[in-house]
Amino acid sequence: MTGIGTQADTTAQADLREMVRDIVNRHAPPERVRECDIANMFDLALYRALGEAGLIGLDAQVGSTHGADPRNQIVVLEELAAGPTSMAVCLVVQYMGVGLLSEYGTDNQRRDVLAPLLDGRERVAFALTEPDGGTDVARVMRTRARRVEGGRWILDGAKTWISGPKHATNLIVLARTSVSETSTIDGITMFVVPTDAPGITIRELDTFAIHSFDTCEIIFDGVELDESFVLGQVDRGFRQVLGTLNGERLNAAAAALGIARGALEAAVDYGRQRQVFGRPVGSFQTGQHRLVDGAIQIEAARTLMLQAADATASGARADILSAMAKVAASDAAVAVTDAGMRLMGGSGFSKEYPMERLFRDARLYTFAPLTNEMLRNHIGEKYLGLPRSF
Repeated sequence: MTGIGTQADTTAQADLREMVRDIVNRHAPPERVRECDIANMFDLALYRALGEAGLIGLDAQVGSTHGADPRNQIVVLEELAAGPTSMAVCLVVQYMGVGLLSEYGTDNQRRDVLAPLLDGRERVAFALTEPDGGTDVARVMRTRARRVEGGRWILDGAKTWISGPKHATNLIVLARTSVSETSTIDGITMFVVPTDAPGITIRELDTFAIHSFDTCEIIFDGVELDESFVLGQVDRGFRQVLGTLNGERLNAAAAALGIARGALEAAVDYGRQRQVFGRPVGSFQTGQHRLVDGAIQIEAARTLMLQAADATASGARADILSAMAKVAASDAAVAVTDAGMRLMGGSGFSKEYPMERLFRDARLYTFAPLTNEMLRNHIGEKYLGLPRSF
């Protein structure tokens, strides 16, 4: 079952996949994943092992203006999500940070922030979402950074539903720095802000899933920054972030696909072994058909994901394919974890098995990093040519 859907790998990707599996088997076996999930504990040993193996930086370089090859990122994320799912979510954030710092960082930012990120010594968190906004965050952004005497900036405001700031060294923060008369997405700037800067308060939120990677609220109260903390161009930060959203959707698709595959493997293994009425529970047609439907959804989502990754790597337009891949993969994850819970019954409800955790974790990607409803709106407008629906 560990070979499901991986036949399309190149030799290099197959070797990379095997490397990730070996690290997961050594550092995050099922009992360790369960322990971290129950304790709401980040697996620092696993993260450091991934960093030491070069799986956070992959082929990105400190002196380069490009991040890692997306075709490699999706392999790492899928393998992690099939087991220690929270670590896959963590790496989705880190890969976004790698991309932004590689493309827009100054020499000093690449040396001081990107370099320790690439080798797994440190982490970043991406602070965009606001208490009063979701998809329309640019329109409602209340976090402000204002210039003051001496070329400094003062940052005030709040962010919420931010993944991983509790133990991150730096935050990539978007804040409104001016008001544009023509566009709500202009007048927003990115800043690289140390989490220990005076005036920052981080409060962890109690969430339904992804228990081994913190989700937090962040308050900025008069945080003083100098010009060296600006990432990219002043007032162009949101436009710069838009350029990374295709990669984030693609990586979210990989994580969701990994959850779906992990759940399918767990359900099939259980279905072969568990005996009811003198036969394996997996031999009953209704449950078997649900798993077959899930396998079909997984393979369809994988095809879209691979097409999107190839397009992204070649510089071709990939926003439609990555949106389709993310919707298909997250729908597959929800369907397969539901089918697995039904097949396993009370065992699926037990923390002894991974199914209940995968069932919870899968729900993240129905609304993150963008809701499936908004992605369907985007596909309807840009692919089908229908009138805008929102």
